[in-house]
This record gives sequence, structure tokens and C-alpha cells, in this order.
Amino acid sequence: MTEYPIGTKFMTRGKHPRRCKVVDVWKTYNAAGDLVRIRYVATHEIMGQTVTDYDVVRTTIDLGAPQTA
Repeated sequence: MTEYPIGTKFMTRGKHPRRCKVVDVWKTYNAAGDLVRIRYVATHEIMGQTVTDYDVVRTTIDLGAPQTA
């Protein structure tokens, strides 16, 4: 399973889609050292302010037509 690099841009889905950008990747490991989950941190701008989402799953980016930087 490959991960998206920082700087990847994608569109969100829904009534008001937004253009987001991956700014960080968070990986969670269990006590045995196995990778348990990967979450992406993404930002977008709305009304001149930057909004950060700290819990973006890979499927959201897959469906949003990702474009690497």
C-alpha cells in the first residue's frame, strides 16, 4: 500500500467541494510495532482563512482525483 506524498492536492466531495492539500501524514503503531492506521492532515482555504482537517482517510483522497505536486 503506497501513501500519498505531502503536497498532493485533491477535491473533497459533497455539495460544496473544496480543493485540499496534504500537509502531513500521521501513522499509528501498536505495541508490537505493527502499522495500525494512516491518517492524512489536509488544509483548504475558506473566506481567507486556512482550515485544517486532522483526520482524512486515504479513500477521501482516492475519490478526489489526486494530483501530486
